[in-house]
Amino acid sequence: MTTQAEPVDHELIHAAAEVARTRCRGDNHTMAAAARAQDGRIVTAVNAYHFTGGPCAELVLIGAAAAQGVHELDTIVAVGDRDRGVVPPCGRCRQVLLDYFPGLKVIVGEEDRVRTVLVTELLPDSYVWADHQLDAE
Repeated sequence: MTTQAEPVDHELIHAAAEVARTRCRGDNHTMAAAARAQDGRIVTAVNAYHFTGGPCAELVLIGAAAAQGVHELDTIVAVGDRDRGVVPPCGRCRQVLLDYFPGLKVIVGEEDRVRTVLVTELLPDSYVWADHQLDAE
């Protein structure tokens, strides 16, 4: 169910696009992500591609944020290199983002049709890892 439209954080899109433009080089780093912390700070990261797989920019960002003392994210966006614009998170990232930050807002869409949605809207009827853990007592 879609709720009331959230405003789009254009500063966040710009931050991710700038990192994609200036830091993504070659085939190893092709995506950048930016997230706004609950305290307003912006954290950025790039993916680490490898032929065996590798973490997407959104997943690298979770670790980078934690290393900077940011444990609560408000909004996230991923942007492709070579001016590809906003790219929605893959299925694995959607699940991880949901598990880490169930109230997270995600910027998706193309060009003038970007919008902000809740991560739960990207995974309707989803498996929530925390709901299936035994209480540790």
